[in-house]
Amino acid sequence: EVQLVESGGSLVQAGGSLRLSCAATGFTFPDYGIGWFRQAPGKEREGVSCMGISDGNIYSADSVKGRFTISSDNAKNTVYLQMSRVTPEDTGVYYCVVGRWFCLSNTWTGVDYWGQGTLVTVST
Repeated sequence: EVQLVESGGSLVQAGGSLRLSCAATGFTFPDYGIGWFRQAPGKEREGVSCMGISDGNIYSADSVKGRFTISSDNAKNTVYLQMSRVTPEDTGVYYCVVGRWFCLSNTWTGVDYWGQGTLVTVST
């Protein structure tokens, strides 16, 4: 059974930094694409950043390029999202996602599993 457990969400001031973690179990890490979505209050979920573990391809939303960095520790089956220079528009629930065919062609399709989410709140 695939399980994704996010952590690291908290209240942070605008301009600050935060690191989210996602511990994954139940699948072989290098065989899947993994990444992050978010959902702001009153808005639809949107893709944030992802990486194709097998080829290392990274795809990020324009809104976070240059500010957020996705990385992974394959030995720990953990993926991270380093968030910097956050703004109130980054507020939302952040979800860790994984899929066998996810993030292979710079699209947000192919998600097979979702974590429960971790809340990030950016204050002014």
